[in-house]
Amino acid sequence: MPESPYTVSEVMTHTVVAVGSEAPFKEIVGLLDQWKVGALPVLAGEGRVVGVVSEADLLHKEEFRDTDEGDLAERAKAGAVTAGELMSTPAVTVHANATIAEAARIMARRHVKRLPVVDGSGMLQGVVSRGDLLKVFLRPDQEIAEEVRHGVLNRMPITTALTVEVSEGVVTLGGSLPERGLVPVLARAVRAVEGVVDVRLDLTHR
Repeated sequence: MPESPYTVSEVMTHTVVAVGSEAPFKEIVGLLDQWKVGALPVLAGEGRVVGVVSEADLLHKEEFRDTDEGDLAERAKAGAVTAGELMSTPAVTVHANATIAEAARIMARRHVKRLPVVDGSGMLQGVVSRGDLLKVFLRPDQEIAEEVRHGVLNRMPITTALTVEVSEGVVTLGGSLPERGLVPVLARAVRAVEGVVDVRLDLTHR
């Protein structure tokens, strides 16, 4: 397994169902049901992501079935019959080399559950979901402990050995530090290790 930070390419789903802009309404509904997903990337040309069509986009047709009231743009989608008319554009995407933390922040800010993963040209590479991002918390405790020892502690200006214990992703550090100012620096560095659930410090300092 690689050292932190993990990238989207390491956890994303490579096999992706997508549609072209001319895909009809009923085909989109069928694909969402068949693949048990809430949204589909919409592609143009040889695979460039131009938008995303979601269950929310499709539901406008039912929402405005018996009324002419409401938001103009949403009412327009109620009359749409193809992916190109229904989709939200530009698509909210993430690059394959982005860190998992970056992908999580995009999802939180844009209130989406899945992100199309694209290369530098906007070509579809895969899809990453909230569940995919949580896979880092499946790392074995021993693997996390090794990364803390070799990837964090060995790079700190610490002359005395610190103990590292990991249980259910919670890292406990013990020992003595040469100065108090290293405590928050050390805690932040350990917390940045992928898979760490929490950090507990049992440290003394001069």
